Amino acid sequence: KPDKAGTAFPNAKVYRGVCSNHICDMNVGDDVLITGPTGAEMLLPEDPSCNIIMLATGTGIAPMRSYMRLLFNDKVGEDADGTRKFKGLAWLFMGVPYSNSLLYDDEHVEYKTKFPSQFRYDYAISREEKNAAGQKMYIQTKMAEYTEELWNLMQDEKTHVYMCGLKGMEKGMEECFSEIASKNNLDWKEFAKSM
Repeated sequence: KPDKAGTAFPNAKVYRGVCSNHICDMNVGDDVLITGPTGAEMLLPEDPSCNIIMLATGTGIAPMRSYMRLLFNDKVGEDADGTRKFKGLAWLFMGVPYSNSLLYDDEHVEYKTKFPSQFRYDYAISREEKNAAGQKMYIQTKMAEYTEELWNLMQDEKTHVYMCGLKGMEKGMEECFSEIASKNNLDWKEFAKSM
């Protein structure tokens, strides 16, 4: 449907997120039903030496942004001497259809510049990029470029994986890691449950 900003996909080629834009397109007085996860599903680990792999599609970047701000920007993430409390690796994989849908790129560049050994990020831009086999570049396609490195990282019990966005990411992870899990005598689905 047309949106108030006049930027809706496909003509203006801006892919708008679902929830935020639904709210933005509402009128004053409209009723909104809000539900969501409760509990500790998305809390960061307390161990400052942990590793964090973040997978986000579109506006699913929102919770990941809050993690990165805590780890690399906000005062609450500092020790008394001004150094960062976080000592591990944070690696973001973000997927969007078009490069003009990338959110917070300036922040990602800044974190990579300030913390090159602790922050990595990779973008998967599905309507503009393809891998060497000519496939659209989705998060799992981008992750496949680092399968062994990610697999080794996931073997560390201090590594935590967070996903927010499209449900298809779970199937994509299975496609990406089933083969290497099998080579290591593990079933990916069972291994994923333990993360």
